[in-house]
Amino acid sequence: MPNFVNPKDEPLRLKETFQCAEPFNHIVIDNFFNENVAHALVEEFPGLDSQTWYTYDNAIEKKHAMNNWDRFPKTTYQVFTYLNSPEFIRNLEEWTGIERLYPDIGLHGGGWHAHGRGGKLNVHLDYSIHPKLQLERRLNLIVYLTPGWKAEWGGGLQLWSHDAVNSSPSECIKVVDNVFNRGVLFDTTQNSWHGLPDPIECPEGEMRRSLAVYYLSEPNKDAAKRGKALFAPHKDQKDDPAVLELIKQRAEVTSATGVYRK
Repeated sequence: MPNFVNPKDEPLRLKETFQCAEPFNHIVIDNFFNENVAHALVEEFPGLDSQTWYTYDNAIEKKHAMNNWDRFPKTTYQVFTYLNSPEFIRNLEEWTGIERLYPDIGLHGGGWHAHGRGGKLNVHLDYSIHPKLQLERRLNLIVYLTPGWKAEWGGGLQLWSHDAVNSSPSECIKVVDNVFNRGVLFDTTQNSWHGLPDPIECPEGEMRRSLAVYYLSEPNKDAAKRGKALFAPHKDQKDDPAVLELIKQRAEVTSATGVYRK
């Protein structure tokens, strides 16, 4: 399997950056894929009007997603295979200092993601325990794949601190702008509130493309038991009973699918 990625930093430097980052462990890696690979991935990405998408369209998330392997074109299929390979996982372990990582070959919650004008994703904590493997979700890898994106359109990944008293996000500490071929790798076990809660303001027909892969580990003894993402209300949603009920239903394994996905 060819090496599709192109990080120029030494593993020790990446590890030091990852372990010292705030508000939780993360690194940002520009020019993540080899340039020809990144552009090939863009060419294979479906448009927003494609029938291939699952659609999330509600008050806390407006996005398109797809994780079915049989629908991935050749380069995309090869890249996801590489990102789940033992070789690449060894890289992740070196970059983060986290040992004994496992791939999620089923791409549960991962794969292709797309947001058009008005797209958003409220700040949230990801599921903790994988519903089929019973392993703990440990790392998220997201790679932006939209050439020519303008910062004023929004769409940067917001990283928020944790309010321990109220078990909620406190304040946005960092925004990782949506720069083409930029990778973001972060630990999801540290009250890692993240999202893009402000509606994207790109022109009609443009879209924020990204690729996402998640990695797992044996559950820590104090691991959270979440089987679904826990969202937070954004700005004027905090006293909206309909939104609060949606968040409650979205967080339960038994009711989530019925309220958020089409």
